[in-house]
Amino acid sequence: MKTYFRLLSFAKPIEKYAIPYIIFTLITVVFSTLNLAMLAPLLHVLFNTEQVSSDVVLVKPEGLGQLPAYFTYYANLANQQYGPYGALKFVCIAIIISVFISNLFRYLSQRIMENLRIHTLLNLRKTVFNNVMDLHLGYFNGQRKGDIISKVASDVQVVQFSVTGTLQVVFKEPLQLIAFLVTLFAISTKLTLFAMLVIPVSAFFISKIVKTLKAQAIAGQTSYANMISFLDEALSGVRIVKAFNGTNFVKKRFNDENDRYAGIMRAMARRQQMGSPVSELLGVIMVAIILLYGGNLVLSGSDEFGASEFIAYIAIFSQVMRPAKALTDAFSNIHNGIAAGERVLELIDTKSEVNDKPNAKEVTDFKEAIEFQQVDFSYGEKNILKNINLTIEKGKTIALVGPSGGGKSTLVDLIPRFMDVTGGQILFDGIDLRDLDQESLRTMIGVVNQESILFNDTIFNNITFSNTSATQEEVEAAAKIANAHEFILKTELGYETNIGDRGAKLSGGQRQRICIARAVLKNPPIMLLDEATSALDTESEKLVQDSLYKLMENRTTVVIAHRLSTIQSADTIVVIDAGQIVESGSHSELIQQEGLYRKLIDMQQFTD
Repeated sequence: MKTYFRLLSFAKPIEKYAIPYIIFTLITVVFSTLNLAMLAPLLHVLFNTEQVSSDVVLVKPEGLGQLPAYFTYYANLANQQYGPYGALKFVCIAIIISVFISNLFRYLSQRIMENLRIHTLLNLRKTVFNNVMDLHLGYFNGQRKGDIISKVASDVQVVQFSVTGTLQVVFKEPLQLIAFLVTLFAISTKLTLFAMLVIPVSAFFISKIVKTLKAQAIAGQTSYANMISFLDEALSGVRIVKAFNGTNFVKKRFNDENDRYAGIMRAMARRQQMGSPVSELLGVIMVAIILLYGGNLVLSGSDEFGASEFIAYIAIFSQVMRPAKALTDAFSNIHNGIAAGERVLELIDTKSEVNDKPNAKEVTDFKEAIEFQQVDFSYGEKNILKNINLTIEKGKTIALVGPSGGGKSTLVDLIPRFMDVTGGQILFDGIDLRDLDQESLRTMIGVVNQESILFNDTIFNNITFSNTSATQEEVEAAAKIANAHEFILKTELGYETNIGDRGAKLSGGQRQRICIARAVLKNPPIMLLDEATSALDTESEKLVQDSLYKLMENRTTVVIAHRLSTIQSADTIVVIDAGQIVESGSHSELIQQEGLYRKLIDMQQFTD
């Protein structure tokens, strides 16, 4: 229940919806019950076709316990004044008004509950997504993207319909059940006490049926998340899948998980759907027993009630099973919602390991240097960087080289605080990065990754992602520096051309130049570059490299270098191997040392 009430907290301010819903539901319940209770006077009028004499003195009953007799009194009064047909018209008009009121307020209550459901979904999904986007970069290295997507999309939807749907049932159905029982007691206390024996018997059977539903729901949501992961991987890597004839492997992996998910869903459905027939069968058995018992009372001329009251009693009792069945179904479905809710709350409760201090300082400019002082970094027990000591002076270009997996990208990621160091410190103009405001720090830094990260949007919006207030002239100026302006003008709609998912409508060189234009537009004093020219054709490579050189002019640059020309022009070359700086210096200095750098040069690890 703790999970359930916590999920309900996302419906705040719940009183805005709950108070009018309860009022409208009460009105609905009262008039829905009256609709059935008025069967007694209707049948009484039909069975008594003779007009009640005006000499007969009608005694008005008192108290809610005499509800059927109260209605019959007014039916007899109408019969006395207007005759049997007039009384029939009177009762029919009363039923129509009652049905109209009950349905009007049922509609209004459903509208309010739907608004509550949408409001809850909005708040929950917003909270989940906001928390995911606030998490540190290291979190995503150990997570499957499909699992996160499943929680944000599917699990939140399950919570919406299961938890808020149960809330609707919990508000309305007990009230309706109580109203029916009060009316039944008003007609016959003895018969109603006898009839209520079905409730504990039904509850026992239902509890047995839904016992394992929560475990199955958790397994089902995990399986669904796996399917989403497989789908995401297949779509993202469709080119590789086809190139390596991996279509059948991908199909089998997805279809096997799909079969497993279907099996879990079938098992859950069997249990959920069994609850309703069982409760209904028990109800019908009880109705049959009541028919025998109550019918015997009517046929024997008992004073307990008349034929019309007994028929109204049966009609109302048959409706008792509807709210009871709704509660049963809600009890079955809530396990699915709670299981989904726990997965969603787990994501909400995950906290970023990179947080600003309460008194974090804002960065307004870069004046001197970035200093790594005995920096260590590790993922769990795996050490990535060890005892890094490095100074990056303002206006200088630092080239990072070394074998793959040595820790170059991790070192670069520490500068904008994508992750925090696990040992030592990084100073920005003499201040520890952990004492700085993250957003203001990142305004000082521009990034161009090896992978071109673009969005399914226009070229203009992709470039202005770094500066949403930029004008058309500023965007075009940035594109010209990035050698992108000419090819942009040749596209269908120029800067308003949509580039597709991840820039699929552009070539590799064009995507990279858009990314460079985005960095140029931001115009930061510090640039972090992971050169990405190795997969491009000669012409594109030259254009991208030229735009990178323009981007590096008059900036402090840290570049993971793959081209010999970039390395040779760097102020300092830092050679990283197995998480440690093994050499540093200029190109000529490192060549003379005949260490790892010289070995990499001799092995032609860098392009010309």
